[in-house]
Order: sequence, then C-alpha cells, then structure tokens
Amino acid sequence: MPSILLLEDEMSIRSFISLNLKKANLTVYEAETGEAALDIFQKHKDIDIALLDVMLPGIDGFEVCKEIRKHDKRMGIIMLTAKAQEDDKVNGLDTGADDYITKPFSIRELEARIGSLLRRLKAVKRSVPEQQVISTPPFSLDIKKNTLSKNNQIINLTPTEFDLIKYLMENENQPISRDQLLDQVWGKTFVGDLKIVDVNIRRIRKKIEECPSEPKFLKTYWGVGYIWKYDKKL
Repeated sequence: MPSILLLEDEMSIRSFISLNLKKANLTVYEAETGEAALDIFQKHKDIDIALLDVMLPGIDGFEVCKEIRKHDKRMGIIMLTAKAQEDDKVNGLDTGADDYITKPFSIRELEARIGSLLRRLKAVKRSVPEQQVISTPPFSLDIKKNTLSKNNQIINLTPTEFDLIKYLMENENQPISRDQLLDQVWGKTFVGDLKIVDVNIRRIRKKIEECPSEPKFLKTYWGVGYIWKYDKKL
C-alpha cells in the first residue's frame, strides 16, 4: 500500500485530505509543522510521496522539500500552495519537487496527481531488460540501477528528472515537443501547465551542463521543445 507524508498546518484541510486518501487505500502520515514532517521522514523510510504545504510557520514547505532531497532523491514530492503566483510554482520545482497543485483543488485532482506520480515512481524502479544502459558519452544512464553518470561521476536525479532524461536520451537527436514530454512523463491525464516541463529541464541542465545557459547536451529546439545532444560536433 503506497504511503503519503501530508504536511498541512490547517487541521480541517489536513483531516479532509487524509480521510479521502485513506479511502483511496493510501497510508497517510500527518504533520502539522515542517519540523514534525522532517521527524516523520526520518522515522518512516517507506514513504512514497510527500505532500508539502508551502505557507507554514517555522520551517516552510520549501525548506522541508530541500531537506528531503538532501537525503532522498527518489521520493515523490508535490507542493501544495494557496498562491497562484508563478514564483511559488517555480520555487517549488527548483527546490526539488516533482509537481505542484494550487489551492483550492478538488480531492479528485489531487488523487489524479498522486496516481500519476506513483506510476512514474514504479516505472523508474522497474528494470527494462531490452536496454539496461543508454550511453551517449560522456553520459551513461543505467536503467536498472536508476542512475545517471557523467565521466563516471554519479549525478543525483529526482524521479521526474530521471524519466525526462531517459526519454530524451532514448530519442537522441530527435526534437521532442513539450507536449510529448508532458504526456510521456506526467501522463495524458495531467491537468497542469507546460511550465513544469521547462522548470525541470532547467533543473537538469544545472546538474549536467558546465554552462547551463549555453547547454551542449540538452538543447532547446526552437519552436518545438528540446533535443538531446543535437550538435554531433560536440
């Protein structure tokens, strides 16, 4: 049974979400504060997804996300925010979140986001016998071990980053649209916007490129989307 860490300081909202997620056969660990959420994270190593409210007294959701990512690159993270401002969405993704959802949201939408992320997490864990390793020097993507290395140095990726780079590397030198990436990684039922693709691409570039503003490997294909290692001279 998948397990969820739910960080929400308003008890009525937290109870409502928790009740519905339990009805959906999910185990729920509830936290009212960022400090409590990190304590639960340390005690329970079976957590699949963290739902983190952004606006909190004390340690906020962004800081909790950063702390989780220091110790766990594979846990799914969805940010919950009452603000619709673009900065909050981008900030949440930049700190290592896989997705965001803006309040007020329907429980059905939240369950759909959780379901989509759980499917991605399972896909990352599942080995692919046809092609265990994708190699495009200086990078090597080990699908069985779920690792990316550059010049034999491991680069830590979140589940979403791993799925994105895997799909791009599988389609080396082919331009891939944002819609294709959204469908492939987030699923055709995803109800968010395309910016989530761009933010994750920017985050990956910071990890793999020497100069993220002038990428050599994960390049923008203007008018379409992105392409992996398009320039064969590099």
